[in-house]
Amino acid sequence: MFDSQNSSNHVLDINGQTVALQVRRHARARRMILRIDDKTGGVVVTIPKRTAVRDGVHMAERKSGWILAQLQRRGEPLMFVDGLELPLLGEILKVRHDPNIRSSHRENGEIIVAGRLEHLPRRLTDWLKAQARMELSDRAYEKAKRLDRTISRLTVRDTRSRWGSCGIGGHLNFSWRLVLSPKFVLDYVVAHEVAHLVHHNHGADFWALTQSLTDQMGEAKVWLKAHGRDLHRYGA
Repeated sequence: MFDSQNSSNHVLDINGQTVALQVRRHARARRMILRIDDKTGGVVVTIPKRTAVRDGVHMAERKSGWILAQLQRRGEPLMFVDGLELPLLGEILKVRHDPNIRSSHRENGEIIVAGRLEHLPRRLTDWLKAQARMELSDRAYEKAKRLDRTISRLTVRDTRSRWGSCGIGGHLNFSWRLVLSPKFVLDYVVAHEVAHLVHHNHGADFWALTQSLTDQMGEAKVWLKAHGRDLHRYGA
C-alpha cells in the first residue's frame, strides 16, 4: 500500500509553466504510472518499491508534452458556493443558501443548503453523498438480487482512480461523484461492479452480463471517457 513517508514533492517547469510534481512509492506498484491529480492540477508519479525517485522525476520530464496537453484540457475548479449550477443525475440545479431552514433539500430546480454560509461546501458535499448512497444502493441491491448474489457491504467515497470497485466477499465501493453524472452513466457503473459479483474478470461473459443489467452501456462508457474528468472539478 502507499506509504506517506515514501512521498517527495518536486516542481516541473514546462514551457515556463510551473507544475507541482509528487513522486509516490507504492509497495504493490509493478511499473511507473503518471497521472494528473484532477483536484489539485498537479502531476503524480507512482513508482514501485525499489524504483529510485529520480526515475519518477525523469519520467515526468520526458512526458512534459503529454502533461501540458492534459493541463490545457483540464477546466477550472468549480467551488461549492451559493449560486453554483450543479449537475445532478442529468439535470442542472442551482445551489441556493438559506440559513433559516433546518435541513438541506431539493426544491423547484434548486438544491437549498441549510446552515451558516461558511459551512455550505461541507453541507452540500454531505447532501450529495447521501443522494449518491441512496441512488447507488437502490440500483446495486436490485441488480444483485436479479443475479441471486449478495452484497456484503456498500461504501461511497471520493475515489480518484476508479468510479467503482468490487472487493472480495461482495464489498462494493463507488465514487459519490457519480451522482453528478446522468442516470444512465451511474446505472452502467453499478451494473459493471455488480457483474463482478459473478465474473471476477473482464472477459466476454462479464461484458455480456453487464450489458444485460443496464440499458446504455456503450453510451455510458463514451460519456465517462469524454466527461468523467470534469466531475472532479466540483467542490475542489
